[in-house]
Amino acid sequence: MPENPQPLSGNEMPRFGGIATFMRLPGTTAPTDLDVAVVGVPLDTGTSNRPGARFGPRGIRDESVLLRPYNMATRAAPFDSLRIDDTGDVAASPYDLLAAVEAIEEHFDGLLADDVMTASMGGDHTVVLPILRAMARKHGPVGLVHIDAHTDINDTMFGSRVAHGTPFRRAVEEGLLAGDRVVQIGVRGTGYAADDFDWSRQQGFRVVQAEECWHRSLEPLMVEVRDQLGEGPVYLSFDIDGLDPAYAPGTGTPEIGGLTMPQALEVIRGCRGLDLVGCDLVEVAPIYDTSGMTSLVGANLLYEMLCVLPGVDVRG
Repeated sequence: MPENPQPLSGNEMPRFGGIATFMRLPGTTAPTDLDVAVVGVPLDTGTSNRPGARFGPRGIRDESVLLRPYNMATRAAPFDSLRIDDTGDVAASPYDLLAAVEAIEEHFDGLLADDVMTASMGGDHTVVLPILRAMARKHGPVGLVHIDAHTDINDTMFGSRVAHGTPFRRAVEEGLLAGDRVVQIGVRGTGYAADDFDWSRQQGFRVVQAEECWHRSLEPLMVEVRDQLGEGPVYLSFDIDGLDPAYAPGTGTPEIGGLTMPQALEVIRGCRGLDLVGCDLVEVAPIYDTSGMTSLVGANLLYEMLCVLPGVDVRG
C-alpha cells in the first residue's frame, strides 16, 4: 500500500499555484484505496432565496490552500491516520432537480460500496437527502448532528417535496434517521408557524435554539449530545448559515443571532468519539462574499470534521 495522500505544502508549491483540490490533495487516488473521500456536490437548484451554492465546492477548494495538515489545537493528524483524497465532483444536472438527486444518490452508493467515509462540500442542503438515502442503505437509520439556522423539515416548498428546506422531513418519512438520536443546533429566526420547530421535537429530535447558545461555551452541550447519540452510526451535517452572518455572509438564507466561530469549533470537536460515517458542509455561496471569508470558514470547518472521524490519531 503506498503512503497516505498528503496535502501539498506551501514550501513545495506556492499556495496560489497548483490544481485546485481540497487542501491541495493529489486528487488521483481511487476510492477503493481510500478511507475518506472528499467530494464536491455542486448543486443549488433546490435553493429558495439567493442561488450560488453550486460554486461552493470550488470556493472551498480555493480557500483551503491556507490550511495545513496538523491540527495544533486538538493535535489531530487526519492525513497521517487515514487515507484521504479529493475524489472530485458529482455530475448533478443543473436543470432537473430530481434527476440531480438521483445522480447524487447513485454516486454515494458507489462510494459507500468501497467502504469509505465521505466528507462532502455542497451545494445547497437538498444534497443531504440523497446522501442520507445512501447512508441508510449502508448503515441503517443513522443518528444526526445538524447545525443550521433552519430545521429544514418543511413538508413542501412552493409545492415541491424536494428542496433545500425539506430534506429532514423526507428523511424521517423514509426511515433514514433514528429520531431519538438527532440533534439540531443553532436554529433561529422567523417562521410561518410554531410547527417549523415543533415538528422536529415531535419526532424525538433535540432542538437547541440559537438563543440557548448565546454567551456560553457549547462543550457541556456536546457532552450531552454524545450521551444521547451513544453508539451507532452518526452523520454530521453543517449548514454554513448556522453561523452568524458576521462570520459567514456568503450564503443563500442568512439569519442574525447565530453561532460564533469558537462555538462551531466546539460543536465539531465535540463530535469526537461518535461513530461518524460521513459529514457535509453546505450552503456556501461565494458570490455573496467577495473577500472569500465564507469559503475559508467552510474549508476550516470541513477540515475540523476530518479531524474527528473515527480512526484519526491525536498526538500527545
